[in-house]
Amino acid sequence: MSITAIVENDTIKLPMHVPNGTRVEITLPGESPAEKPRGALAWMSKFVGSIDTLPPDAAERHTELAHGKKRQLS
Repeated sequence: MSITAIVENDTIKLPMHVPNGTRVEITLPGESPAEKPRGALAWMSKFVGSIDTLPPDAAERHTELAHGKKRQLS
């Protein structure tokens, strides 16, 4: 569930009742520098978890799956 709230005088004003003791997570809009992925492959982080139809042995068969070639066993 996602709730949009307003901050007034350092207090979060919720648009609905939330029971006492409810654990919540607050994420501010935008990315902080600490959260931003770094490195040459950082642009790929947005694709993590986007493919969920691969067979369980996809890592072992990556050449066959990507190029249609059977790998040779040595």
